[in-house]
Amino acid sequence: MSSQEPDEFVIESQKFEIDESGIILAVSDGMGGALAGEVASKMAVETVSQRFLEEADLEKTVSPNNLNDSLVGKLYEATIYANHLIHQQGRSDPQYNGMGATFTGVGITPEAVDLVQVGDSRAYLIRNNRIFQITKDQSLVQQLIDAGQIQPEEAETHTLKNVILQALGAQNEIFPVPARLMPQRDDILLLCSDGLSNKLGSEDMQKIISENFEQMEMAAAELIKQANEHGGEDNITLVLAKITGSELPEPDDENVNLEFLDFADLHDTADQDTVKDS
Repeated sequence: MSSQEPDEFVIESQKFEIDESGIILAVSDGMGGALAGEVASKMAVETVSQRFLEEADLEKTVSPNNLNDSLVGKLYEATIYANHLIHQQGRSDPQYNGMGATFTGVGITPEAVDLVQVGDSRAYLIRNNRIFQITKDQSLVQQLIDAGQIQPEEAETHTLKNVILQALGAQNEIFPVPARLMPQRDDILLLCSDGLSNKLGSEDMQKIISENFEQMEMAAAELIKQANEHGGEDNITLVLAKITGSELPEPDDENVNLEFLDFADLHDTADQDTVKDS
């Protein structure tokens, strides 16, 4: 779902059967001015999509036993490639100079829910009527929070709250953060741009989603409505996905465990490929 005007938004609803090939969900939020930001975010999503379509045309298979050939490995590589293309576009065309985009991508397979994060768009997990932020903002204020220099509640009004440390296209080289989560029955994933997370607190988002548990479309519409009522001056993009299946374990009350993945070898390979392409 996306919204650019307070009274204008688009909802799409689909149901997928998850097989070994998996599916990809993503949110990208542009920066660098209205036109440049829109181009950057569109390039991010379309480049990642195209890489997977090319893999499918070549009949390359996803191998969950080989991390580099897994869905998240391919998503990681596609994200690095998208950075290369956006960076090149920004350098070659003056009207796009300085453009960039955040990227929060999720790969879902029968084995796991995998994340790839660049920038400050977010992924949340709603499980058992609790909400967890499962990505960390790659931003200056988050760095200040981690260093103990400011408190989390100060970040909302900090003068540097919009300064991010990584964005697709902003630098020649990026280091996406990949992580893995084991899904449980009726988990709900929320991916969103800061147009939503800057306007609604996590508890408010959890309440809206839980009240519309059987109708994700209604939950998405209400999230957009509430964010717009709280200002809504920024574009709002979100994806809601409910994971169901009798083979999934029942949800528990324990804290969510994220496993951070290491793609150092894949990153080096992807860098060599981008040099060859340029």
